[in-house]
Amino acid sequence: MSLPLLPTLSTIFIVLSAILVAAGWILVVKGKVEAHKKTMFAAAVAALTFFIIYASRTIFVGNTAFGGPDDIKIYYTIFLVFHIILATTGAVFGLVTIWLGYKNNIKKHRRIGPITSVIWFFTATTGVMVYSLLYVLYDGGETTSVIKAILGS
Repeated sequence: MSLPLLPTLSTIFIVLSAILVAAGWILVVKGKVEAHKKTMFAAAVAALTFFIIYASRTIFVGNTAFGGPDDIKIYYTIFLVFHIILATTGAVFGLVTIWLGYKNNIKKHRRIGPITSVIWFFTATTGVMVYSLLYVLYDGGETTSVIKAILGS
């Protein structure tokens, strides 16, 4: 099995970001605030690296359509849309959470941080599942525009 370079790299970075978020959460619970800040910054850099790879591939190459059986394509598509909504929500929450921490608004940062983390864990998990469905369990379909890849038109 030959896995595609850019989707594999981007998936590695999203998983790395989730691992770093978990490590940062553990650090802050232990009262290691400076280590928490550095780890969460690294998590943000990993997530941004994912996004740069993903966006670049989408713009310059396109997205891969689901290549699995037609009878499960609708379930894949619903799952993909759920993942996209989750990822978008997680990114917005992430930016807000980082900004609150940067501005030292600790009360709001503490309130939104755990929610952001949970959303990000689900985003990373569903992202790995999408990657697995596209490239591991089934051969990827046609690489095409985002709309065509999602809708299969």
